[in-house]
Amino acid sequence: MFDKARQYSYRAQKSQRDRIFIVILVFFLLYILYNCLTAFFFSVWVVDNETMQPGLNKGDRIIFSSFNPASLRSGNTEENQYAFKRGNIVLVDMRHYRDKKLPLRLIDGFVRFFTAQRVTIFKGEGQYYVKRVIGLSGDEVSMNNYGFRVKAAGSTYVLTEYELSNKSYLALIPQTSDQWNDSIPFSGNMNAITLGPNECFVASDDRSNTNDSRTWGPISPSLICAKAVFRFWPLNRIGLL
Repeated sequence: MFDKARQYSYRAQKSQRDRIFIVILVFFLLYILYNCLTAFFFSVWVVDNETMQPGLNKGDRIIFSSFNPASLRSGNTEENQYAFKRGNIVLVDMRHYRDKKLPLRLIDGFVRFFTAQRVTIFKGEGQYYVKRVIGLSGDEVSMNNYGFRVKAAGSTYVLTEYELSNKSYLALIPQTSDQWNDSIPFSGNMNAITLGPNECFVASDDRSNTNDSRTWGPISPSLICAKAVFRFWPLNRIGLL
């Protein structure tokens, strides 16, 4: 009887409310911290397809450095203009997330926080893609036998994508028939295009997959929201990217 009375006493009820408040406050602070970290510092993503083979495999876990349009540095040179360079692996936001209304973005952030980024309220409206940067604004980009050739802005020389990259990588070249039509994106050939002042070109390392700028066309640099920096899983492939 006395235990039951103490259970419903003012002090017991206040203590219970305080515990609930503390739990809610801790979750709220973790949520704010999570959003700050993913927006300005880093985020963790799991590769869910094979489009970046042989460099990345399905199931690889990657740490991306995050940035937003404010982090795009002022200046006219390539080094100062963007937070990424040719050859970098990046996260492309084809959901146009920053164009969404703020209340919806807050709700989506809450949902993604409690589902480890596996659920979003914007499902079906595009998604994130892991791609490699091939060309930047002002570059002339072409493709021959699934290999890109780039004449960098202001340069008189045409170089391969590998020569312009500060990271070593290899593309996965598919075997195709000589009778394939060169006008289709997955033929392995592409006429030269010059990227505009607010455009860049991204591609899959698996060149049989054309879910990239070969079919989208050049994209705005503002859609590139993060850069891959480190693979921490699997352990036998751990290292900087």
